[in-house]
Amino acid sequence: MGKDVIIACDFPSKERVFEFLDLFKEEKPYVKIGMELFYGAGPDIVREIKRRGHKIFLDLKLHDIPNTVKSAMRVLSSLDVDMCNLHAAGTISMMEAALEGLTRPDGTRPLLIAVTQLTSTSQERMEEDLLIHEPLDKVVMHYAENAKRAGLDGVVCSPLEAEKVHTVCGKDFLTVTPGVRFAGGDVGDQVRITTPEKAKEIGSDYIVVGRPITAAADPVAAYRRAVAEFVD
Repeated sequence: MGKDVIIACDFPSKERVFEFLDLFKEEKPYVKIGMELFYGAGPDIVREIKRRGHKIFLDLKLHDIPNTVKSAMRVLSSLDVDMCNLHAAGTISMMEAALEGLTRPDGTRPLLIAVTQLTSTSQERMEEDLLIHEPLDKVVMHYAENAKRAGLDGVVCSPLEAEKVHTVCGKDFLTVTPGVRFAGGDVGDQVRITTPEKAKEIGSDYIVVGRPITAAADPVAAYRRAVAEFVD
């Protein structure tokens, strides 16, 4: 599977997201629909963006008891997204249930990936807020191994962890990495970050880029820069 740049379309309304997507006259970027847009515009936003020809990563980070997640994934599977996710912290049994719910009667399903630790999480925050005292790197690899054991396709992780995830879980186990900023750009609220070019070197399969593209003076040029640095 080839590398790709996913644009995080974290907009508050469908009007804003379509205004943004209308800027792209030649490309059909892979887009991430997160909680803000999905909860604000509802499932129809997924259908409308899909009709426009975009691949969609539905980023809702499910985390609940296994049966509830299984039922929710069954609903999401009907939206024809290309990728969706959940929290690995929900345990292997929850991830297995999610996979079962996501798989359609004909055996097809979107890619399913697990969030290990958010890129806004540092060692200090993990220890103080979550009472997890193992090294952050060890926690991420353990969660990745659990996701693989559950049959998932990959994980969301920091680009700094992508190479080790591939070492631990295999080269075909996908790494979807937010926390990507252009050199010299604002880091925002993320603490484990790198550039598109470096993410490519480390081994990310997909990078998720939000504000460096969506808030750029020329979003199309910023997207093309990300593609040039990461894919080409």
